[in-house]
Amino acid sequence: MSLGGAVPRGAGGAAPPAQRTFAALADGAFHSGESLAEAAGVTRSAVWKSIEALRELGLRIEAATHRGYRLAQPTAALDATAIGAALDPARRPALRRLEVEWALPSSNAALLERDPPPPGTFDVLLVENQTAGRGRRGRSWLAPLGGSLALSLATSFDPLPRDLGALSLAIGVCTLRALAARGARGLGLKWPNDVVSPAGKAGGILIDLRAESGGPAQVVIGVGLNLRLDDPVRAAVAQTGNVAADLAASGLDPAARNAIAAALVDEYLRGVARFAQTGFASFAVEWSAADALRGRAVRVVGGAGEQSGIARGIDAGGALQLELADGRCVPVVSGEVSVRMEDGA
Repeated sequence: MSLGGAVPRGAGGAAPPAQRTFAALADGAFHSGESLAEAAGVTRSAVWKSIEALRELGLRIEAATHRGYRLAQPTAALDATAIGAALDPARRPALRRLEVEWALPSSNAALLERDPPPPGTFDVLLVENQTAGRGRRGRSWLAPLGGSLALSLATSFDPLPRDLGALSLAIGVCTLRALAARGARGLGLKWPNDVVSPAGKAGGILIDLRAESGGPAQVVIGVGLNLRLDDPVRAAVAQTGNVAADLAASGLDPAARNAIAAALVDEYLRGVARFAQTGFASFAVEWSAADALRGRAVRVVGGAGEQSGIARGIDAGGALQLELADGRCVPVVSGEVSVRMEDGA
């Protein structure tokens, strides 16, 4: 196909049986084993194996005698063609490649292994089943099948934009813009790279940079969003010390995954191009308006050790301003931030 370079992966019968079965079940209706076998081009035995494989991935599938199988909660299988068709036509020329993969360890790692797109162009990769997604500081990122979005975007900068360290903050602003356009309300940003709701963390951003002297710098932007979480996933996240929230509770339709993905890609293509021109300045006001930490007592763990104080927003370059007990305000350019228990979190 040709949608600004968008390329679906796994099309034309090349997808694994589990992927084809998932796509057939995504509408939430009952499908007989025979119809699933016909749609996937496999045997009934292969359909049964696919159903069991999907259940092992955490997908809730109901079975009823004489009716067949259905998803407990409808969703939409990711489709590169549908995402590409929903993009703003003005953005498509900058898109070199748009792909959906069924299973990968990490979408960021996959893009880092490829030839980087030239400056001003972009590759986008979405993964249905990400088996080794990463968060900050090497933590794993759980992405439940059908209930999340795992998206990575690669580009190159030449020259490097100013305020490069604030790119994750700019991407956070772009993320909130896209989610608001799809109906999400009440979301905020937690420095430096979390999307949060009053109930907890709903998403995260991870930036990978590969630069060599005298040439363009390759940047891969990874975004993971919780669209809908069930209790087992929430419990698994809680074991890591985090509180997970989903975007369904904020008004987003979790089944509209392709439309959400298209809104995100639109905002990222526009936002990264703007960031390359102006740095963080074009995003600072919106980020400050969404700042979930401002005025709260926080603890920061980073290269400078552990510091506690009051979060006082960010500076022009995106550094967190931390007010210490003696009244001094110091900039923090990297670190892990947690809200202190005495602040009610």
